[in-house]
Amino acid sequence: MKKAVCLLSGGLDSATCLAVACREGFECYALSFDYGQRHKIELAAAARVAAALGAECHSVLKISLNAFGGSALTA
Repeated sequence: MKKAVCLLSGGLDSATCLAVACREGFECYALSFDYGQRHKIELAAAARVAAALGAECHSVLKISLNAFGGSALTA
């Protein structure tokens, strides 16, 4: 079976990409990033989407945006 890694933010666009990959018959692995965002609801939504669409697994990688100069998303 073909495999796909889908970046999953918890938003509509990435959820649609995961849904299409699943529908096309890929064995899907969802990947999200915890970059210290103020609203953890995004990660909760990503987990719900991954489960609902039947992703093989949903991994969350913790990263720091400081290496890229920071972000208004974490302030």
